[in-house]
Amino acid sequence: MRKMAMDLSPLKKYPDFRYLWASGFISYFGSMVTYVAAPFQIKELTNSYLAVGLLGAIELIPLIFFGLYGGVLADYIDRKKMIWASEFGAVICTTILLLNSLLGEPKIWVIYVVTGLFAAVDGLQRPSANAILPRLVSHSDLPAASALMTLRWQLGVIIGPTIGGILISTFSISVGYGFDIATYVISLLLLLKVGNVPSSKDAQKPSLASLWEGVQYAFSRPDLLGTYFIDLAAMFFAMPNALFPFWADQLGVPWALGLFYAAGTVGAVAVTLTSKWTTTYRFHGRAVIWGAIGWGLAIALAGVSNSLILVLIFLAAAGAADMVSALFRGNIWNQTIPDEYRGRLAGIELLSYSVGPLAGQMRAAGMASATSLTFSVTSGGLICVAIVGILGIFMVKFRKYDVQTNEFAVLERQKREKAQNEGENSAEI
Repeated sequence: MRKMAMDLSPLKKYPDFRYLWASGFISYFGSMVTYVAAPFQIKELTNSYLAVGLLGAIELIPLIFFGLYGGVLADYIDRKKMIWASEFGAVICTTILLLNSLLGEPKIWVIYVVTGLFAAVDGLQRPSANAILPRLVSHSDLPAASALMTLRWQLGVIIGPTIGGILISTFSISVGYGFDIATYVISLLLLLKVGNVPSSKDAQKPSLASLWEGVQYAFSRPDLLGTYFIDLAAMFFAMPNALFPFWADQLGVPWALGLFYAAGTVGAVAVTLTSKWTTTYRFHGRAVIWGAIGWGLAIALAGVSNSLILVLIFLAAAGAADMVSALFRGNIWNQTIPDEYRGRLAGIELLSYSVGPLAGQMRAAGMASATSLTFSVTSGGLICVAIVGILGIFMVKFRKYDVQTNEFAVLERQKREKAQNEGENSAEI
């Protein structure tokens, strides 16, 4: 079991990482409360499915635009300061929601505008939050640190909405927003303890040219393209979340809707808690491919199941397989991308794992309306398996990626070891 148990050593070895992890956990925990409160408030004010669904549509464009721009900024501005500033921006957004909720007649347009601002702030923060990791821990500890960052998100997804529902139903929507603000304040104080992470000496000023240079770099790397294309294919063809409310009704268990949403995360957490093996497995490309194939196959099996128990088991298996793929994608990104490109590439990564699920849910809903729910889910999963398999066959360099021999991984490892040795020598002097 020790060989499988999650590696917690980065939290002990690196104080800056520990403070960053704690800050993000508390912040995300509160954000998930607002994630529940905002759509609930819209529903209470309008009783309209369309009005609630509009929240997701409003997020897409700001997330894409500011995600790319945030990536450019992450390569030029101190990443710790970017995270702090965007976190402070989120406090302002939540405060506006709180004040609006205290009005006699809360304004719906305010909620929509703030939702767009939240997406913009999130887009600005995520590239810096992702790109900062290789600067806080050693090259060899990146897989374990990535798994810990994933666990932080998973705990927030599971616990946050539950607490949010309790606060809103027991007290009020305003209390939910107030709770989120309190978590942001604690998060900001913890972030102050993280040391500065200035840009590299090769950093370029933010511009369209520097963004394009990052895009060109990504397309010059078949191993990176493999991570993007595999994830986009898996999410586009086999993301069934939009069908969960109808799926629960089809099985005659509307009371189990929450279990549909939770099942995948439960499977993902199980993988994360037993992720120590990922720190020693060398063939990351294969792991991403097989993880995506496992995701599609499990979704297809869930689609043909008529038992709630079987559906939940297969959804949990899908979440577990997707987490394997996600962990190794993150390892490839963190262990091979030069620091001067890390922010811009994090912005591109944001698009790959955000746009795919959104487009996939539209595909699933469209196919279900044209055929049936079962056909949409099952065929989507099988198509995912086929497309990922074809990509794996033709993307040879990605499939054969070995962290011990990959030229970019070797170069980054050597650069980090050199920098560490120089730091130790200067400390002795």
